[in-house]
Amino acid sequence: MQTERPKAIFAWSGGKDSSFCLHQVLLENKYEVVYLLTTMNAEFKRISMHGVREELLDAQSNSIGIPQLKVWIYEATNEGYERQMEAMLLQAKSEGIEYVIFGDIFLEDLRVYRENNLAKVGMKAVFPLWKRDTTELIHDFIRQGFKTVTCCINDAHLDESWVGKEIDENFIMDLPASVDPCGENGEYHTYCYAGPIFQKKIDIHIGEKIYKPLEIKTDDSCGGIESEIKTRGFWFCDLLSIEG
Repeated sequence: MQTERPKAIFAWSGGKDSSFCLHQVLLENKYEVVYLLTTMNAEFKRISMHGVREELLDAQSNSIGIPQLKVWIYEATNEGYERQMEAMLLQAKSEGIEYVIFGDIFLEDLRVYRENNLAKVGMKAVFPLWKRDTTELIHDFIRQGFKTVTCCINDAHLDESWVGKEIDENFIMDLPASVDPCGENGEYHTYCYAGPIFQKKIDIHIGEKIYKPLEIKTDDSCGGIESEIKTRGFWFCDLLSIEG
């Protein structure tokens, strides 16, 4: 008789690391992934930090076949984030969910932050990609047939020309040496629209490119860690769905 798998939430940003990590988790089949958990900006109805429209997040969830939990953030502070997140996690825990799975790779302070917050509600964090080589990861991601575009660029690392670009071997080859291949230090964020976890490709086109000067420190899309890098602002690409 097969042992019942522990229930888990997957912290989903909609980008390449989330997509690749979820693929590994589903292949290993050690956890029952009950929900995709995403932090949303309540004012703009977009994925926090990534700037991706809610409808494109919904399209991912529908294509993957795993329902969502959306944590709506109404104030741009760690305290507000933690309040909303704790309420959602307690709701999930009441359904017998014990674990939250993250696609983080090597940021130690972020891992500790996540683990400490989960400990407050009696849940545990899982990091399937932890300490994997990011150069190997991004090439493996491409080889396995995932398709993704950059949706947000940190101008401390890259310029406007990098936003809205498809991530392929040429993209990786052209990255400055100071930029992590997976953008793990927040250099860039992505939206994944096709790959082995999706039942159907999500048709998108590149919309307007928008520059947002940095007015306050920004929160990590799923973690609430404040950025300390010398950033003047972010380039966003407004990704739009193609209906039909």
